[in-house]
Amino acid sequence: MSEQKKIRTVVVDDEDLARQVLRELISAHPELEIVAECANGFEAVKAITELKPDLVFLDIQMPKLDGFEVLELVGTEMAIVFATAYDEYALKAFEVHAVDYLLKPFGSDRFEKALQTVRQRVGGTSAPDANKVAEISRAARGPGQFLDRIVVRDGTRVHIIPVAKLDYAEAQDDYVALCSEGRKHLKQQTIASLEASLDPAQFLRIHRSYIVNLERIAKIEPFGKDSKVAVLKDGTQLPVSRSGYARLCEVLDGKL
Repeated sequence: MSEQKKIRTVVVDDEDLARQVLRELISAHPELEIVAECANGFEAVKAITELKPDLVFLDIQMPKLDGFEVLELVGTEMAIVFATAYDEYALKAFEVHAVDYLLKPFGSDRFEKALQTVRQRVGGTSAPDANKVAEISRAARGPGQFLDRIVVRDGTRVHIIPVAKLDYAEAQDDYVALCSEGRKHLKQQTIASLEASLDPAQFLRIHRSYIVNLERIAKIEPFGKDSKVAVLKDGTQLPVSRSGYARLCEVLDGKL
């Protein structure tokens, strides 16, 4: 296979032994070319963003950023093969959404099977979109578990926003603007997908375009004839729809 036709590959795993195993398996396939090895999620985001590989072998359980967070940040243009030692929710999610995975420890036969999927993907089979990735991530967390932080990519840099410091989120087409500590971070995700990932006891959809942290609300005021606005503790005003106001009244139980 010519140099131009090689499948450019990034290996991401925090364990050196695991990277070594993948390196040896990959070496048996001259069509695969390792262009980077990464020991954590931050390194992975930087390498994938800069190198734009065809294939990524991605561990799930890693320090700093886990595999789901890496995937949310780098997108799904490349073929992704997850590697995991456990996590039954993740395995179910991968099967449903046709995202291949290697269950550690794995051998050459299972690796070969994964490569068949890779060749189809690299050959043009469409990958899941960003919101599908978010669905996979939610399934992997399991029932009743919500985000405790949100990761956002800015070029090759990664910002981590603890959800406790998220003031509100605003829909902007296929993006959401995440407002935290006086700054706005833009993330490619629908507001509906974000809403499903947040604890409804802490965050509420008050308008089709806004989700607010209930702890940030100072008061609700009339705005025009039939409209209302939520005034946050920093003075920010957010529109409140009729249905959003009804939900606020229910959640805050007459404290408005």
